[in-house]
Amino acid sequence: MAERDVMVCRACGNEERASEGYPCEHCGTFICQICSLRGVVLCASCARDEGDSRTPPPPA
Repeated sequence: MAERDVMVCRACGNEERASEGYPCEHCGTFICQICSLRGVVLCASCARDEGDSRTPPPPA
């Protein structure tokens, strides 16, 4: 069995290595490094609750 060190980014939905990301500022869920570099600090759920337009909507 091969181990996978992958988490789903809660801002964009991409799968990234768990060690290459940051927690959401409100709830602590995983946000990938790419989103963090783009200035995303909240997961899609928290951003929707706050009306933050900087976080992209989750993929359809």
